[in-house]
Amino acid sequence: MDFRFNFFPDEDETKEPSAHDETEPKHEHQDKRLPEEKVCIKAAKEHYIPADVSKVLENKVLEKVSGLYYVNMSVVELTCQDGTHGEDIVSKSISSHSDLIPGVYEGGLKIWECTYDLMDFLSEAEIQFANKTVLDLGCGAGLLGIVALKGNAEKVHFQDYNSTVIEEITMPNVVANCINDGSEADSEDDRTDLKPPSKRHKKSVSLPDKLSQCRFFSGGWSEVSQLLLSSSKPCSKYDLILTSETIYNPDYYGALHDTLAQLLAKDGRVYLASKVHYFGVGGGTYLFEQFIEERKVFRSSIVKEVEEGLKRFILEITFKDST
Repeated sequence: MDFRFNFFPDEDETKEPSAHDETEPKHEHQDKRLPEEKVCIKAAKEHYIPADVSKVLENKVLEKVSGLYYVNMSVVELTCQDGTHGEDIVSKSISSHSDLIPGVYEGGLKIWECTYDLMDFLSEAEIQFANKTVLDLGCGAGLLGIVALKGNAEKVHFQDYNSTVIEEITMPNVVANCINDGSEADSEDDRTDLKPPSKRHKKSVSLPDKLSQCRFFSGGWSEVSQLLLSSSKPCSKYDLILTSETIYNPDYYGALHDTLAQLLAKDGRVYLASKVHYFGVGGGTYLFEQFIEERKVFRSSIVKEVEEGLKRFILEITFKDST
């Protein structure tokens, strides 16, 4: 599916570009947003990989991108269209012709271009993951967290708003990359259709070790933060938080900011990838930087600019009192 953030279905679609549009229009940016209303935020939930990990990959078609396995999203959407999967986000997304339904579906069924920007930056900047705890916030496909896992991170946790995304996309991607770690997934032949890894590819030692380093959570940011900090297995603060395309809606800035403040280690770093502006919802890089400055908790700097299409950025965010 290739949807747009269609908040104004009665308007001529040529007048308002998608919130994730890659081409910047000639007219001035317009912050046309829906009136603010109370949204029921999903409760936090931890998801567990079954003992028989092969079940996670049942009915999945695998592809490759940038040396990583990931499930074919179109196949997932087809299998989830019947409404029998808890949240029923696929049929709701189709019926509303939108990639985003606030409080219902937050875009995790697609891999947005800023994710690839951040993956490129992590490689170019030679960001070190060894012995670090990492959070892939708003993970969707989980590619950022998988990069950290392959970089020998000590722990990698994945969070997405929707449980369907975690169970049908994130977890299968992580399992596939653990099973095939060091195999043909590391070849240069990207975007190739593959069959799910067979049981003979499993490594009896490395597979449990890799997966034991991962935890998976769904729900709103504030709710997941509370769960992480108050559960019977409370997490340590994160050395690195990776997040992409999560600042499209200014209404969520408070929850995102507080989550980062609660979960980031004192000398930790956040790497956030975003577009300069998200049409239809009003968010964007400069607006979020302004929000951060007003809160006086973090400092931020732009560490990479991408000029293709609509300008995109990578932000590095640290506590003001960090060394």
